[in-house]
Amino acid sequence: MKTDTLKAQLKRTLRRDLWIAVAPATLLIAVAFAVTFYFVKPAPPKTLVMALAPEEGGFNYMAKRYQKFLAQHGVTLELRNTKGSVGSVALLSAEDSGVDIAFAQSGTTGGKGQEVPEHVASLGSLSYVPLWVFYRGEPVDDVRGLQGKRIAVGPEESGTRALAMTLLQANKVDTAPTELLPLDRDAAIDALTQGKVDAVFLVSMAESPRIQKLAAVKDVRLLSFNRAEAYTRRYPYLSRHVLPRGVFDFAKDVPDQDVVLLSPNALLLAKDTLHPALAYLLMRAASEIHGSAGILDKTGEFPAPLAAGFALSSEAKRYYASGVPLLQRYLPFWAANLVDRLWVMLVPIIAVVVPLGRAVPAVFLWRVRSRIHRWYARLKEIEIQLEEDPDQEMLQAMLKRLEEAEREVNRIAVPIAYAENLYFFREHVDVVRRRLTRRLAGAPEHKDGHPLQMPA
Repeated sequence: MKTDTLKAQLKRTLRRDLWIAVAPATLLIAVAFAVTFYFVKPAPPKTLVMALAPEEGGFNYMAKRYQKFLAQHGVTLELRNTKGSVGSVALLSAEDSGVDIAFAQSGTTGGKGQEVPEHVASLGSLSYVPLWVFYRGEPVDDVRGLQGKRIAVGPEESGTRALAMTLLQANKVDTAPTELLPLDRDAAIDALTQGKVDAVFLVSMAESPRIQKLAAVKDVRLLSFNRAEAYTRRYPYLSRHVLPRGVFDFAKDVPDQDVVLLSPNALLLAKDTLHPALAYLLMRAASEIHGSAGILDKTGEFPAPLAAGFALSSEAKRYYASGVPLLQRYLPFWAANLVDRLWVMLVPIIAVVVPLGRAVPAVFLWRVRSRIHRWYARLKEIEIQLEEDPDQEMLQAMLKRLEEAEREVNRIAVPIAYAENLYFFREHVDVVRRRLTRRLAGAPEHKDGHPLQMPA
């Protein structure tokens, strides 16, 4: 029964000592990890929402390819249609729209006289999307020759209309008797072929079947910008390109002469809060989708950090300077992101967990030894009194105190792994007891009557 009581006492004591040693360490580790988690970015969302105008710049075709690429990496791309690039940028800049990224046309926002939306950044230019001005009548060499005509300039929120109005206003062709019509792409093409309008402004990729078909229509001309270089100086988001003669159809010689075009760029825009891992994944998608050659694009020319009216994101700057992050080069997207996030967790492990892993056993050992070592003061006191030549009565009292100390120490609960501390104490008790016994018997001190030395 007494043995069971001692075992229970031992368990309670060990439990208390363990908590005293482990609890502060656990608290420090928890605080270290909490602080680290504050600086660790959360896992990237598995769904992205993109705003785009499906009838503008070939964006619908591009979006489908992005959907396929992202799906291969476990990310779902949801599409939200708008009436044009202006609407797409407005939706992206709205805080509560739920839109994460957008396709837009350079110069739509951020050009001269326009305010750049806050919290919107560019991930780069994706391709050239030229401005096509088809018209009927006598040849003209610039938009100023369209004065007094019926011109389809695109819907209100479209990037086509924004660019058309920029050029028409610069040439003072936007007022009466010129008639500006807000027709969408298909309606404008039909109206031109039927003779209901005199000119149409379209922004589209050179590979568009509609553009190539319209270029082959009899009595419809394609405007060649003879002052293209001047426009690019005034509007840096535009670039000059030459559409070679016959590139659309060699047999029919379409177009029948070289045509100078003005071209904005297709942009991939994002909120500045977009998760960095997703930003890099989108730019990888852009490199795969837009890296090949086209009628106007050269191999590897896109994506590119071209002037677009929007500042490049920090991730885009690093991507164009150094390429794909190291982890994403060799690991799947989810694995690279996981390793990148867990890497930060090494900070508390190295700085806190490792030192505490050494400190906790030392604290526990100190707790066990402290309950024994405090009795060494009793032994040392008895040894000092022995040097004062005590009488028999005092020697008997000292022996009694020594036996009480031994009994008390024997009751101390000590784990087996640390039992040597208890036995060291008992050896020292025996040393002092032998000295007391010799004094009581009147015998001289032997060599083992040396002063007490406490264990380390």
